[in-house]
Amino acid sequence: MKKNSSRNESGRKSRSTLLRGDRLFPGERVQQRLILFLSALLLTVIIIPKSGFVADSYSPGDISSRDIKAPKDLLIPDLPLTEKKRLEAEEAVLPLYDYDAGSAREIGDRLVEALASMQAEAARENDPVDLPGDKENVPPAAPGDQALEKSQASYADERIYQDLRKAVTASLHDKIVGNLQLFEADRQSGILIRNLASQKEEQQNDLTSVIGPGEVQERFRKEIAKIEGLSESNQEQMAALFQKMLRPNLTFNKNETEARKRKAKEEVKPVLFQVKKGEMIVREGERISEEQIRKIRAMRETGSDYSALKMGVGLFLSIILLVFAGHRYANVNVSKYRLKNSDMVFLVVSFVGLIILIKVAIFISTALESAFPYIDSSTYFYAFPFAVGAMLVRIVLNSETALIFILVSSFLFGLLFGDNLFISLYALVGSLVGAQWVRHCKERTTLYQAGLWISLANMALILGIHLIAGRAFDLQLFYKMAFGFAGGIICAIIVTGTIPLAEFFFGYTTDIKLLELANLNSPLLRELMIRAPGTYHHSIIVGNLAEAGAEAINANPLLARVAAYYHDIGKIRKPLYFIENLGGQDNRHDKLAPSMSALILMSHVKDGTEMARENRLGEPLIEIIHQHHGTSLIKFFYDKAKNKEDTGVQQVDERDYRYPGPRPQTREAALIMLADAVEAASRTLTDPTPARIKGMVQKITNNFFTDGQLDECELTLKDLHKIARSFHSILTGIFHHRVDYPEPAFKEREKEPSKKKKIENLYREPPKEIQGKETRPAKGGAEDLKRLGMS
Repeated sequence: MKKNSSRNESGRKSRSTLLRGDRLFPGERVQQRLILFLSALLLTVIIIPKSGFVADSYSPGDISSRDIKAPKDLLIPDLPLTEKKRLEAEEAVLPLYDYDAGSAREIGDRLVEALASMQAEAARENDPVDLPGDKENVPPAAPGDQALEKSQASYADERIYQDLRKAVTASLHDKIVGNLQLFEADRQSGILIRNLASQKEEQQNDLTSVIGPGEVQERFRKEIAKIEGLSESNQEQMAALFQKMLRPNLTFNKNETEARKRKAKEEVKPVLFQVKKGEMIVREGERISEEQIRKIRAMRETGSDYSALKMGVGLFLSIILLVFAGHRYANVNVSKYRLKNSDMVFLVVSFVGLIILIKVAIFISTALESAFPYIDSSTYFYAFPFAVGAMLVRIVLNSETALIFILVSSFLFGLLFGDNLFISLYALVGSLVGAQWVRHCKERTTLYQAGLWISLANMALILGIHLIAGRAFDLQLFYKMAFGFAGGIICAIIVTGTIPLAEFFFGYTTDIKLLELANLNSPLLRELMIRAPGTYHHSIIVGNLAEAGAEAINANPLLARVAAYYHDIGKIRKPLYFIENLGGQDNRHDKLAPSMSALILMSHVKDGTEMARENRLGEPLIEIIHQHHGTSLIKFFYDKAKNKEDTGVQQVDERDYRYPGPRPQTREAALIMLADAVEAASRTLTDPTPARIKGMVQKITNNFFTDGQLDECELTLKDLHKIARSFHSILTGIFHHRVDYPEPAFKEREKEPSKKKKIENLYREPPKEIQGKETRPAKGGAEDLKRLGMS
């Protein structure tokens, strides 16, 4: 009795220790704190982009959803005014024209050379040339005097050449441009003329003297018409040569002009206007103007260049306090918040992956904003999959951990979107709805049902936020609700793809994986059916009992049923040492000492745990296999050893006949323990009437309770009543009575039932003893039943 009481006290103490959160070793606590610290640092780096927090995106005429103040003194560039001044500076640069004053002399020389060549060609052909000029004015030559004739011809040619040069100079005296029509635009504003000979520049506004090539040709015709002695044919020849040789002496220097305009534009400094620290940029509910949008954008662009380190440190402190406070509160006050290091890593990966996913969505929405300008940029936010993390954590871990995850992630989303309360509320509601509807997710379609509920919740919340903002029912509201509906479906699609990854990389056992393990054709269950058929059928009945009990107390029925299928797989290694598998053979325990028999029975727990790990059944099933007998007493062999006890040798130690434990830590593990014992004991009832079944269930439940086996799980007395009623209902259906048929075969089977009963009751409590206790219960047992409220 003292031993039992000490065990009960130690069990209660360990349970209270679990509730206080002191269940981790110092090394594990340090590791978890390090994981939280690193996660906060990583989230800080991810949340802060180059330009600080993501600012709200507005268009002219939008209503501000919050007050926006200048966080510091800012000199904000006025881009439109700066651009205007740069254009003015660019337009102030005059076009540059290059003037070549030596072009007239060059053209005159070339015309003279051409004329001389023509005369020389004519002389070689002995074709007298009709020299231009007035021969009457030439002094008469003496007949036969050849030298005098040549002198007179040379004199006439030289005069013609000089007159021709004068005509060219007179024609090219003014400035000439190639296209007079294009020059008209510059004529009005003035130009800058650079003399190529002296490289001096001079601005000229009076450009009336600038002429085109056509006017120059007319001048030249008039000038050569004044030269005496030139025939019309000679004039035409000179005019044609002049037209070919004519080039503008005033040319536009495009490259130099554009270079000067670029330089003038670059020299204009940005126009800045000052915004003082704390100055209200825009108030909540106020219509936003173009100037306010420029200030908001400037704040976003210049925010990272000033005090970015301070912003990062502040955000890191906020995140680390939020994460540590939430973890500590749940660790102390929430009993199901029992995270191992692998669970912490999974949560960190979920947090970081979710934030990165939202950041990618922000990038995509920014790109879509330019492609679809008629949709507000903030409208795309409602399609973001905020609830993915909560759904995944709820499926993999539990609802309590998912709630902490939801609260922390919602605040982080608010920070990510520039302290946006509506985004935090939107993410919070969607995550709560998603986590609720994936509870006990047994089919893939459940995820899409949850996504549909998220979509409906998103649409309702969008309508509420729209009404709170006081906006009219416009087309943007339709876009927002459409994106909100799509957001729920996107969450379902992403979670469907990430669950197998979580199962593979972190070794989790979700309800979907449990459904796969529940297949009775799985290799392990088929081996159990072939090698230990009695244990196999016993496990099936235990599964029915455990599932009914789990439904009664709102536990996980699927986990309870699958765990019941595999709880005795350790018996595969020594099937013939367990009475349900003998099949009429001799009982091998008859030749073994009670202590050895007890060790063989205990070994099936260890063997089952090892086989579960080898077959990757998952940690929940491994723990239930390890705990499904707790530290209960193997009473049959203990009593057998006590009866053989010799007073002259060492006394029988009860601890040698108890399972090594640990006791059940979860409600599902306790259900397997109760269902396993109840199903085995039900086989010993000689007349399984409903009253006897009820008494047997109550007695076994009371024995486990008084032995302290249920002290470390969360079952209450109310739960035990519900479990007992569900077990009674199932067993009554199994041991139902039928009408006695008059066939002889039935009567022959009825004559010899004793042999089978004798084999079945070898290591359990003898039928006589059970009958005695059922018909005349001891006083202490009756008091225990009354204490449990089961009498």
